[in-house]
Amino acid sequence: MPCPVNCLFQPVVNGLFYSGYKEKGFYSKGSEALQQAAHSCAGHPDPPPQLGAEPAKGSGGPGRPGAAAPSCIPLLDRATLQQWSRLSYPELVKEICYLFVKPELIPRSTLSDLIDRAFSKFRHKDVVHLSRLKGGLNVLELWHGVTYAFKDLSLSCTGQFLQYFLEKKQKHITVLVGTSGDTGSSAIESVRGQKNVDIFVLLPKGLCTQIQELQMTTVIEDNVHVFVVHGNSDEIDEPIKELFADVDFARRNNLMSLNSVNWSRIMVQIAHYFYAYFQCASTLDSTPLPVVEIVVPTGGGGNVTAGCIAQKMGLPIQLVAAVNSNDIIHRTVKDGDFSLSGCVKATLASAMDIQEPYNVERILWLLSGSDSHLTKTLMEQFTVSKSLKLPEGLHRKVSETLRSCSASDEDIVQAMQRCWEENHYLLCPHSAVAAHYHYSHLDSCASGTPRCCLAPASAAKFQDAVLRAGLVPEIPPEITALKAMETRSTVLQRGEDWAQVLRDHITAVEQWWGKRGAGLPPPGLQGVNGQA
Repeated sequence: MPCPVNCLFQPVVNGLFYSGYKEKGFYSKGSEALQQAAHSCAGHPDPPPQLGAEPAKGSGGPGRPGAAAPSCIPLLDRATLQQWSRLSYPELVKEICYLFVKPELIPRSTLSDLIDRAFSKFRHKDVVHLSRLKGGLNVLELWHGVTYAFKDLSLSCTGQFLQYFLEKKQKHITVLVGTSGDTGSSAIESVRGQKNVDIFVLLPKGLCTQIQELQMTTVIEDNVHVFVVHGNSDEIDEPIKELFADVDFARRNNLMSLNSVNWSRIMVQIAHYFYAYFQCASTLDSTPLPVVEIVVPTGGGGNVTAGCIAQKMGLPIQLVAAVNSNDIIHRTVKDGDFSLSGCVKATLASAMDIQEPYNVERILWLLSGSDSHLTKTLMEQFTVSKSLKLPEGLHRKVSETLRSCSASDEDIVQAMQRCWEENHYLLCPHSAVAAHYHYSHLDSCASGTPRCCLAPASAAKFQDAVLRAGLVPEIPPEITALKAMETRSTVLQRGEDWAQVLRDHITAVEQWWGKRGAGLPPPGLQGVNGQA
């Protein structure tokens, strides 16, 4: 491949799992500070080895690690694309991981086995499935995992990779996750029962669907700790950021995140775009290769970031970022206005109710020609003022790379209704955001450019939205069973010091793990059949 070996992304010691938490400044892989932080988060007391990479110009110092990304992105030639076009989705994931994970760190045969294991619980034989509907509406179903959400795809792999390294090193880590809906349950499923991992999940009370919340609170495992927080999705990020910013605490307790700021999730999600392209492109024999438009429902911007990387790898796709009424990404693409606009709005597409999409930092870095200094300056300005006007040249690059749209709840309902009327096919409200774009741009689809809408979740998880659209929910037995299961969670009230509560719980778990040979039971941090 054109990408030299010393540019390929290194797992654990150089950041496969590493993820500084939001607004911390940006690093590409070569950064010495990133290597040190990643090494520490993986539980290594000694300095990381130097693996031959040129140091990047980092955007912060030690303790300001930021979001990780590959310093070099391989460009695929036509022959490789033609070869990949015959692969299954799991095989595509493997090929992409082979590009970014050096074999001396995970041997290829082992990496292949880990990915097979990750997808072994998916309900569909192909793992993902393309439904071809009327009017050129192609829906790529990414939700056939355990929790009926697309995040199962990347997090199931991340969980396998993580456990592989932790077992080798006999280390323990603490995963800290804030969720607006689906991330929490997928993250829990990826590590539940693992002896080397404890996971702490914060979810906003009343802002997830009942099913999303039950998928988290019904997991009764010693290593799973769920907190129901009286705050919105941006507010629950604040104590998490505070704990990651405390470098001594983060290193002492081996903190890491499984939100989409985590690079390994982005890496796996790149496969969505190759699979969608190969399913929808009419031919790979023409010159130039045909373009496929891919519509991406997004909140935090992680999935769109994966699409931008796929573009840079040579995949001829046109990306559309489709958002709900929390439209900061739409305004960034359309007007160069990366600014907050009041409070988070509660919408039917609740998992996308995000005002501060942290992966925009990655997108700006990718599209600025990997300009770490510029990206750092822009993100520091946003951190202080919550308002940012993109430089003209960077905005032009963003608008050339991405199209965008925003959908109101009314738009979402209408898209769900139309899709059902024309196809007898139920869309979840997030998928309906993408379908709204499709129905609003039928002329461009009719012109010959194929379009694929990514479907991040099953409608079964969003029964209230289905009912609001006047439709009848289709509820799988696994979801029906959740309502009869015991639950466990801890409530965080407004006025409490959320960060201190988390510190105390994490410290108790870490102390128990250090004394596990004494035969002590795990700390009783949470109540059963209700809330602590």
